[in-house]
Amino acid sequence: MPEGHTLHRLADLHGRRFAGRPVAVSSPQGRFAASAALIDGRVLERAEAHGKHLFHHYGPDLVVHVHLGLYGTFSGEPLPAGEPVGQVRMRMVGSTHYADLRGATACELVTDAEVAAVHARLGPDPLRPDADPDRAWARISRSRSPLATLLMDQSVIAGVGNVYRAELLFRHRIDPRMPGRALRREVWEAMWDDLVALMRDGVRTGRIDTVAPEHDPERTGRAPRQDRHGGEVYAYRRAGLPCLVCGTPIAHVEHAARNLFWCPKCQSGRRTTRARRAARPARS
Repeated sequence: MPEGHTLHRLADLHGRRFAGRPVAVSSPQGRFAASAALIDGRVLERAEAHGKHLFHHYGPDLVVHVHLGLYGTFSGEPLPAGEPVGQVRMRMVGSTHYADLRGATACELVTDAEVAAVHARLGPDPLRPDADPDRAWARISRSRSPLATLLMDQSVIAGVGNVYRAELLFRHRIDPRMPGRALRREVWEAMWDDLVALMRDGVRTGRIDTVAPEHDPERTGRAPRQDRHGGEVYAYRRAGLPCLVCGTPIAHVEHAARNLFWCPKCQSGRRTTRARRAARPARS
């Protein structure tokens, strides 16, 4: 499932390509046809993201809400737009580009009140200027649930998925099974600042890179990571491979129906000086 930085990249891209001009909106597949007809030819006022949700604002009570889910994709190319390929739920055609949405969990026309309800049920998004990390801390600090669960709960923090969860916990040497209420406030504040930096870097580059420069393939002589998610990481999808910091095999279990990865040594709860040095902000 795409993580929050992907939706913010899409919002930025759609804002540049379509906002401020009339947009032709259609539904070649047919499932969004009635709603598409209501906004076809209207000016897209703005695009925004909150967590894993994307919103296209066409005017009062005319907002397209998209959630990509596990299989959704938004492709976009310069004009001219050819015939739709596959099951295109929504096609947007602007003055210079077009974009096709396929496989999304949600693509619906909603009111402003419904948009507000989505925002209200989501936790703070590290990529939004209105994010309040104290809201997330209030939930985490009184919870008996493991941090591995809390970080993936979109009502606690919006936009964090499996990759950011695994990497944030590794970078701060935290056992993913630690209950939220055992986390110290100063550690949480450092984690939030790090998450903001990591996700902003993801928006800029389009990939998730979390390793410190000394652990890059160029420095260590190892082969670059080959994975459709891209980026160099410490724990995510590295089960059984040696930890880049201590050499211990990365552990893996299924947790709440998702894969969880961590280093049993680095994330045992004993933060060494070496571990603290490795847990540093994302590269700029």
